[in-house]
Amino acid sequence: MTDARSVAEARAQGRATRAGHHTRVGRWRRTVDVTLAAVVFVALWKLLVVVGGYPVFILPAPEIVAGRFVSAWTDGTLEPHAAQTLLEVALGFTVGASLALVAGYALARSRLMERVLSPYLVAAQATPILALAPLLALWFGSGLLSKVVICALIVFFPVAVATMVGLRSVDRRLVEMARSFRATRWQLLWTLELPAALPGIMGGMRVGVTLAVVGAIIGEWAGGERGLGVLINLARGSLFDIPLLFATLLTIALLGIALYLLVVLVERRIVGVRG
Repeated sequence: MTDARSVAEARAQGRATRAGHHTRVGRWRRTVDVTLAAVVFVALWKLLVVVGGYPVFILPAPEIVAGRFVSAWTDGTLEPHAAQTLLEVALGFTVGASLALVAGYALARSRLMERVLSPYLVAAQATPILALAPLLALWFGSGLLSKVVICALIVFFPVAVATMVGLRSVDRRLVEMARSFRATRWQLLWTLELPAALPGIMGGMRVGVTLAVVGAIIGEWAGGERGLGVLINLARGSLFDIPLLFATLLTIALLGIALYLLVVLVERRIVGVRG
């Protein structure tokens, strides 16, 4: 009996070791693929500049942009603008996602709420945030508040829909079984519905956090004194520093990637790795 148990444990340990090895190999392959794609992109960019003979003020070469990116961070040009944009994104995403979770739960649990609110939510989502930004800046001013509102609005819809769909995808048989054990509404939510819906909700969070970056930039275009969107306007306007413009765009892209990966890390902590 002891020998059989030892064999079973050894087999289980072997399967776990192989699974861990496959996971590490998969991560390594993804890293290599991403790196190769970046190298190919930069090479094609350089080839386009050389073959087309574009001047720096039209399309700067990648090494010029890289140099300006480094110098803009070392001389303090980018840091205050990036910090301002990050603050707007963090606050806007927190507010928008929190409200969306509540709204998504209400929409999932009440057909009446869905019928009443869905048309307005879809209409708000269909209206370009770029068109609403000047109006919101007029109402809330050109300071931090208007940017937070814009970020919250653009984050709200995908997270709310993901929450609603995730809660409705919970197996009804499990819900009925929990009710048969006299589980309260809060027990049902925290022990069954929310854990089952978390993968879908976190998917909405992934989309929402990248859209929050877009919302912050649009809000800064509509009015503001600091932020990466403001720096873009300065670089293509009064400064006419096109390499700085590209360096700012690179900073925005890296910020979006970093926030997306942060949400993925949180998802893996609370949900686990999905294939």
